[in-house]
Parts: sequence; structure tokens; C-alpha cells
Amino acid sequence: MTSHGPLSGLRVIELGHFVAAPFCTRLLADLGADVVKIEPPGGDPVRQWGQQVDGHSPWWSMHGRNKRCVTLNLKHPQAAGIALALAASCDALVENFRPGQLAKLGLDEAALEAARPGLVIARISGYGQDGPYRDRAAFGVIGEAIGGLRHLTNHAVTATGLPPVRVGVSIGDSIAGLYAAFGVMAALWRRDRQDTRDRAGGDGRGRVVDVALTESVLSMMEGLLPDYGALGTVREPNGSRIATAAPSSAYPTRDGKWLLIAANSDPLFRRLAVLMQRPEMGTDPRFDGNPARLANVDELDGVIGGWSLGLNAAEAVARLEAADIPSCLVYTAADCAADPQFRQRGMVREIDDPLIGHVLHAGIVPHMPDDPGSIRWPGPAVGAHTAEVLGELLGIGAAGIEDLRREGVV
Repeated sequence: MTSHGPLSGLRVIELGHFVAAPFCTRLLADLGADVVKIEPPGGDPVRQWGQQVDGHSPWWSMHGRNKRCVTLNLKHPQAAGIALALAASCDALVENFRPGQLAKLGLDEAALEAARPGLVIARISGYGQDGPYRDRAAFGVIGEAIGGLRHLTNHAVTATGLPPVRVGVSIGDSIAGLYAAFGVMAALWRRDRQDTRDRAGGDGRGRVVDVALTESVLSMMEGLLPDYGALGTVREPNGSRIATAAPSSAYPTRDGKWLLIAANSDPLFRRLAVLMQRPEMGTDPRFDGNPARLANVDELDGVIGGWSLGLNAAEAVARLEAADIPSCLVYTAADCAADPQFRQRGMVREIDDPLIGHVLHAGIVPHMPDDPGSIRWPGPAVGAHTAEVLGELLGIGAAGIEDLRREGVV
């Protein structure tokens, strides 16, 4: 069998919509898994998000790539049987309905386990499958708020009266999807691992992976809870700075760009001071050592910002790079697309999409040189693989599929 990555041979059924579950399965598909995505006849709503090209979303081109898309009206009485039959040929199922919704459709955990003993089921929801908030509505942005991220993604509290800013992408959903992918692989490892000298083999059992958007974000929040628990400290937003080290911020350049400089160790700061032709700052008591720099960060950032404003971005980057000081421009989409590092490592790829034409995709992460994943096809049209999948996995012929279409099942 041809390998398209280390997960070739793994089959996953996705009952997902919007972002979190489809992001999880896209990661698995990129590494070779055969992902069968179940959509309502109108398709995943994400297909209509953002700007359109001939009625198709460029985001969908990447969001739905490497998946076989099957339409199935889960509200139809015949749909549950088809979904269970498909699950019977799969190793894992990923879903992000509200808790209890799949059970109402005849797809509870007992039915899925009966159809495919050992099936790994990843469930992504706003708050998890139990607890007092279980039935509340939630999207990624709610997870970001309750997980503590939204409070911190803002300018310092004294700088603006505007509401806390959004990260800019559906980061709460994506983090949850990433944890779900990790959970799926952990459950499969426990189910299928091979015997070795010092540990038993897999137990053959399926498991439920319960991922909450809120908990996924909270788990990423570094010292937020430990600091509060031990010290009573409530971490506050710091704008472009970080609260624990200086200098580390974004500084303006003469040509209107922003430059990140992270010279927050003593040797790095001394090199920066020399580069700015202010070597005396390296031993100035106000800036000698990280605690002193943090105490005088406004003055320090003023000096660095004054230096950067005297240079065009390209010149400033070149000087900082020559001095081996961690730094970079704040990239736009155009900068990412043109970056030679991204290009050489295949992180920006040019794809011909039959639905929208030429498009750029982000590459595959993690990079696995010995068995890389691949972009086998971009996000397909609604129902593009319905006949193929139902024929291959369930043995339903053309006439049977036409009957299902006529009855509104697919």
C-alpha cells in the first residue's frame, strides 16, 4: 500500500462542522489517515465563510483537504444505520456536536461500540461531556474567554478603554482540535501497541476522548493558575510586552512596519546596547539585570523604539541578525507567502484547486522527513466522495445511492 504519511492505513470518520473537529481530522489526514467526513446535504457551514471564489471559500480548500466528503442527512431515519455501518470500518470517530445530540440521532457511544468494538471516539464540545455548563452553547471564542486567554490578549489595562482584542484566528477551536488529535493517537496507542520486553501489548479497547474548548485554552495558559494559587496574583494584559522579561516587544520602523526584538537576557541586551551605539546602557543600574529592566521598561522601550524608528525595517532586521539578536518583522500574509524559510521547508505550497484555481496552502506539521504526509487533494466539493465511499465501504451500488438521494438520505 502506498504510504502518504505515518498514519496511512488509519481510517477516521468525522462528524464535525465549523472548526474544532475538522481541524483535528485535517491534522490526521495530512499525515496519511483516510478521513471520511460526513456533512449535511448543504455541506459544512465553513464552506461559506470568508471571501468566495466562484462561490467557494479559499479557506475550505485547506480546511477540508485530504478528506473524502460524504453527504448524509443525520436527521433522516435511515441515516443512523449508514453512519454506524461506516463507523464499523473505522479506527476512530471525531465529533463536535453538543453533548447528547448524537445520542438523539441514534449514534450514542453504546451503538458506536456495538458497530465497531474498539472504536476510539473523540468528542469536542464547549465545556465537556459533563459538569454544570455541559449544555451551554459555545464556540471557540467562548473557550478563549473562559480559559483566560481573551483577558490577556489586549493592551495594558491603562492603555485603552476598548474591549479585549481577539487573537485573530479561531485559536480556541484549533487548540481543542490539536488536543483531540493527540488524544486519538494516545487512545489508539493504548488499544493497539505491540508487545515489547518491558510492557504489555494493547488491550484492544476503544476509549472516549473528552475535549472541552474551555479546558484546552486553560491548559495553555502557562503560569496563570500557579501564580494565582501560590501568590494570589491575577495576571494582567501587557500589550506587546511580556511580564517576566525585558526588552521583549514590538518596535516601529521608519517605513511603518513593526519589528519584534527579544533581547531579554543580559548578554543579548548588552549586544543590543552596543548595536544602538549606547554601550553604557549594558551596565547602567537601571537596566543591569532583568529585574531592573522590567522596573524601567517604559524608559527602555522608549530608547529602543527611538533607535528602530531611525531605520527601515529591512535595515533594522539585517543589523539585528548580524548581531545574533532574536528579532523579526511582524509578518502579514504576503510576508508569510514570500518567506524563503517557509518555502524551502514546504510550509507554503502552491496548489491547483479544481473549485477555485491556484491557491496557497500551509504545509504539514509536524515535519517528518522519513515519512512525510502529503496534500493529496484540496477541500472537495460537497458530496464529492459519497458514491465512492458508500460503494467501497458499504457495497452500495449506483442504483442504491440514487435511491438514497431521491429519499433525501444523502
